[in-house]
Amino acid sequence: RSCLLSYCMSLPTVRQPPTIIKQSMKDHIVDPKDTMVIECEAKGNPHPIFSWRRNGKYFNVARDTQVSMRRRSGTLDIYAWNNPEQYEAEYQCIASNAYGSAYSNKIRLRLYRAPVWPREVLEPLVVSAGLPLVLSCDPPPGPPKPETYWMSSCKSLLQVSMGINGDLYFSNVQFNDSAADYCCNARFPYKNVIQQKMPVVVKVLTSEYDCVFTVSICFLVHKIILLSCKVLNYFYLPTPRIAWTKNGDDLGASPRIKVKNFNKMIQIQKASFDDVGEYTCTATNKIGYIEHTVTVRVKAAPFWLEKPTDLVLAPEENGRLLCQSDGAPRPTVSWFINGEPIEVATPQPNRQVSGDTLTLRAVTAENTAVYQCNVSNEFGYLLANAFVNVLHATPRILGARNELIKVIEGSRPLLDCRYFGSPVPELRWSKYGQGTLEGNRFKTHRNGTLEIKQIRIEDQGTYLCVVSNVAGRDESQVRIEVKEPTLIVTRPQSMKVIRGSDVRFECGVKTDVTTPVTTTWMKDKKISLDESNLVITNANRGDEGNYTCVIKSEMEQKSASARLMVMDRPDPPTKLELSDPYERSVRLRWVPGESNHNPITGKKLQYDDDDWLPGKWRNLSTYPGNLNSVILHLTPFTYYEFRVIAINEIGMSRPSRPSTRFQSSAPDVIPKNVKGVGTWRNNMEISWEPLTYRQWNGPHLKYLVWWKRRDSREEWKNATTKWLKYYIYDADTFTPYDIKVQAVNDFGLGPESPVVTGYSGEDRPLTAPLNLRVSDIESTQVTLHWDSVTRGSMMGELKEYKVWVYYIYDRIMSKAYPDNHPEPSGVLTGLVPYSNYKLYIVVANNRYEGPPSNNIVFSTPEGVPSAPRSFRIQQRHLDSIYVDWDLPAEPNGVITGYSLKYQTMNATRGEESRVEELTPNVTSFSVRRFDRYTRYRFSVAAQTRIGTGEWHTEESPHYTTESTSLPHTRWSTKQTLLSGGWMLDQVDITTQGWFIGIMCAVALMVLILLIVCFIKRSRGGKYPVREKKDISMEPVDDKDQEGSFDYRGQSSMEAMMKRSDSDDSLVDYVEGSEIPFNEDGSFIGQYTGTRRDVRELDFGGTLELHSSVNTIYSLA
Repeated sequence: RSCLLSYCMSLPTVRQPPTIIKQSMKDHIVDPKDTMVIECEAKGNPHPIFSWRRNGKYFNVARDTQVSMRRRSGTLDIYAWNNPEQYEAEYQCIASNAYGSAYSNKIRLRLYRAPVWPREVLEPLVVSAGLPLVLSCDPPPGPPKPETYWMSSCKSLLQVSMGINGDLYFSNVQFNDSAADYCCNARFPYKNVIQQKMPVVVKVLTSEYDCVFTVSICFLVHKIILLSCKVLNYFYLPTPRIAWTKNGDDLGASPRIKVKNFNKMIQIQKASFDDVGEYTCTATNKIGYIEHTVTVRVKAAPFWLEKPTDLVLAPEENGRLLCQSDGAPRPTVSWFINGEPIEVATPQPNRQVSGDTLTLRAVTAENTAVYQCNVSNEFGYLLANAFVNVLHATPRILGARNELIKVIEGSRPLLDCRYFGSPVPELRWSKYGQGTLEGNRFKTHRNGTLEIKQIRIEDQGTYLCVVSNVAGRDESQVRIEVKEPTLIVTRPQSMKVIRGSDVRFECGVKTDVTTPVTTTWMKDKKISLDESNLVITNANRGDEGNYTCVIKSEMEQKSASARLMVMDRPDPPTKLELSDPYERSVRLRWVPGESNHNPITGKKLQYDDDDWLPGKWRNLSTYPGNLNSVILHLTPFTYYEFRVIAINEIGMSRPSRPSTRFQSSAPDVIPKNVKGVGTWRNNMEISWEPLTYRQWNGPHLKYLVWWKRRDSREEWKNATTKWLKYYIYDADTFTPYDIKVQAVNDFGLGPESPVVTGYSGEDRPLTAPLNLRVSDIESTQVTLHWDSVTRGSMMGELKEYKVWVYYIYDRIMSKAYPDNHPEPSGVLTGLVPYSNYKLYIVVANNRYEGPPSNNIVFSTPEGVPSAPRSFRIQQRHLDSIYVDWDLPAEPNGVITGYSLKYQTMNATRGEESRVEELTPNVTSFSVRRFDRYTRYRFSVAAQTRIGTGEWHTEESPHYTTESTSLPHTRWSTKQTLLSGGWMLDQVDITTQGWFIGIMCAVALMVLILLIVCFIKRSRGGKYPVREKKDISMEPVDDKDQEGSFDYRGQSSMEAMMKRSDSDDSLVDYVEGSEIPFNEDGSFIGQYTGTRRDVRELDFGGTLELHSSVNTIYSLA
């Protein structure tokens, strides 16, 4: 019947009593500076007329110039130019037409007033320490009720809390609670205005005690319960611990119960009757404990269990209006008809009221009215309107008729058949008008809609809806076409690609052949294009997202989605922050950028410390990708900027924004390599390595130099310099000093360097080594011995003993020996055997050599000589080889003879070499050759009585014995440097491979040319010389009928042939300039002295070519 009512209300021709559809809240707060609006909207047929009551009396809106009512509405607009307070009242809207009157709630209109605390002088509050204290807030009442909070320069303590009414409670006042700025603030939510009370001054003195009591509080249902532990207002020091119980048991865990203010307050959301009980807070400290009990009672304003609903009845039908509600205390129910109490309304015998139920039997048109139900108790009221409309109407089907519905197989189609009639018609669905649809798959709803579950192809057809009552009948039909469902057979697949790749999403569809479909691609709910397959070329980060393939037909829509993730270099880190600064370190933090779907594997940290040329970034270190904070070790007195680069497998991100500039602090580096060295006999130079600019750690760097005599009791002396050296004068010769250096700048002294020992300058030694002697004289070395000198005579550090050696009265060498043995000695090497030497020894310090010792003269014995010089191999005759040589460069004694070995090079393996022992005056030897191809290997060495010296080995060159028998062979010569001398190396050119190859090529070309000439002549053809000449020729004689040329000048041809037989063979042309060839590859006529036209040659006679061919063969 409720569905029937909704259709009835939508019909413009069906009468309808009024219904309130919109109204203002019961407690309506407005700003008098603006237009005050009280809303009231209603509907009905005919359209209702509106009127208002103010404070229970009729309000004549037309006579009030500051009030107007909107057209076709009951909404009031109150402008209140003058005296807006007169409109603060209780208003009620009445909507009426011919079939009844509907009433709105009673709307209480209240004006918003700017909250202002009264100007008052607050005397200082003096309280003893340890006693409780309450600071009252008393904010302006509103409307609406404000939210309060306290502010002060004192910090929030455990013994301070705020009460439900906004007062500030001190459980026990302490001395540090004394302040002059305790201010209560009130926030008014209507305008979001905050007002502050005059500050309260609190002075703390001494303490006293008060008692505790039990209270009872009442709360409304669905409101917030706030319970404060009042025991804190009267308790001693120390501050107690608080615990809560309900009816003797723990509160238990509940999402509605919250403990606030350090257990000083309990808040319960949406109070219910289950929250009734005794809540006890127990405060405990070392002195004892005390309890405060709060009894909570929950009351409720009326609330609906079932509201009365509108009824549309046919004559003689029965109806009932229910008005069920509840509350605490239980509300009373009152009924009204068109706003008039039912007790004073016209009695109707078919109407009966029984508490919260109004019953109508066998209704007539006189029962048409708007009935009001009012339920109320001491905490509020509820008012509901419901009309009863008595109609007699024939059935009518609402909406479209003869519809065609296309559905998908397996779906749940709904066939609408909305209808209206009074009395309520009966409804019947059938297929093709036959029978009634029955079964589990067919369901008829109360509003007339037919639902078919899991529709099949065989369910296709025409369905008939028939409604009827005693007043008549109506019908409508719906035709259904069942289609095969659309299926996505190929779904797009999610992908992860590298930026710049091509992407292809596929979306294959299977659908009913009679149903056209469209394919649309969407990216993140935005339409991109209409194609079955989506191709994205050169994908970038902007292409990333969810791609959805939407298949749409007129009946359904299917979709399939895939996500595209584009892998790229990571985004740069952000929000670089420096913290925890120390003298030589700082912590750098950053927020990592997006990895762009590829894990970050590392972080590269760069820095810039150049104040003059910023932007020169350098790599500092590389860290793992999961780190977002590192500690950096820095150089003091340097301005740093840092930036971070993220790295993944794709590449490196762009650098982050630089961090703030950071300067590390004070210096802490010591000068290195401190040493003291004398440069003159009475001074000492103290030097050190300079500190780099990064190590300065401050401006105006200088060095503080300290020194004192070693092993003495004198005080340290010091001097400051900006240079890297400092000189001490008037020092004794070679005296040890303790020295140290430290860096100094404007910020102070740096650490001292370790103490090192330096020596003043040295002087010339006073004595020479004594008793110099030699032993173990060998040909190339000798052993020396001498006595040490005393340390006192060194005048410095004994650096070494130096031996000076003279050879044949010339100074040739010196050698130093360290002082590392109490009986010094040394071996002098590199001597020449069989020579006379003179030597002496001196002692040396770091600057000077001392006087020389006694001279020693000695001779070295003989040794073995070096190799003979200028070894030469010559061929003076065709059948012999001659060798000779000179004396060795270093005889190393008296030459007693020479040893000569020789052996043929092409002899079989195992043949022994021949040895010739020669006297010292013989320096040559001759060997007879067996043939011209025999070569020899010679080895020669000089001898002394000590033994044989170094061997000199050399091989003879290749000689030929037929140089005079070949008139056409030319010899080439080359000089070879052997053992300091020069010799002639003759080479037979006819045995060279390159020459044989050229001759073969020339012979082949001549042979081919002759064959071509013979073939041309035998066929009577003409030799095509005319085409090959690069100069103009005379016309060919055409008179010769045989097709041959008349060649003349046979003498020239013979001259040419003679040139081929001359001593100057073709080799001259091969080794000289290139042979000029004609264009056809021939070289006819190139051997003549002058160039002549080919027509001048006479080839009529017999050519004697054998001479030229023989010459070629002989050359080959």
